Amino acid sequence: MNYIWDLLIKAENVGLYKKDIQFILATSYSPYMELSNEVINVKSVEKKVEVNPYYRYYEIFKDLFPPEDEGEVEFKNIFFDLVLHFLADIDLVQGMNKREYYLKFILKDIEAETFGYSVKDKMKWFTKEEKERIATNILRLYQTGEEIYLLKDTMRKLFKDCIIYLKCDVKDELLIYIGQEESEITQSKVDLILEIFLPIRFQTEIYWKQHFGIIDVEETMKLDRIALY
Repeated sequence: MNYIWDLLIKAENVGLYKKDIQFILATSYSPYMELSNEVINVKSVEKKVEVNPYYRYYEIFKDLFPPEDEGEVEFKNIFFDLVLHFLADIDLVQGMNKREYYLKFILKDIEAETFGYSVKDKMKWFTKEEKERIATNILRLYQTGEEIYLLKDTMRKLFKDCIIYLKCDVKDELLIYIGQEESEITQSKVDLILEIFLPIRFQTEIYWKQHFGIIDVEETMKLDRIALY
């Protein structure tokens, strides 16, 4: 971890916001590194981070902080932090492609309640990686319209033991085996996926830890471990 953009990505992955990070002008630093960590191979994220701004941004900072100028210290610290955050944001978007922009727009729409308050509220239970998987499949839904396939794909990626059965002989119905104990978190996750991807004509039956019995499938026909359909 040697760059300010790398630090912000790692901070986001551990649940910190950009505003939680404060960049500080390093008093002692290596000319070959941007972040001035006491431990070179540090993996944890500190909220106050010393930075060598001359490593990549010499032209910007070369005349701003002369050693002999000790006035306006508080202003300089705030200004330095703001500029470094601005530069880090530029770093973060430089490597993005069109698809990644679309995913960010979808996640922002969710936060803005474009998909409704219920979806925004339930998204709090998902990890950053899980949110990106959902956004990816929403984008694919816009492009292909394949609701059932994307519902199955999303469920299987978020619940590794999930099995989904399509039953259309009498009515359009999905039998969904989750393979986990029911809880507030798992229930909210399942509800959100169904709210986004389930076609309106379909009904669902959810089975949590116990699978319903299937004749000739031994794993589903064990006593005290069969759910009724």
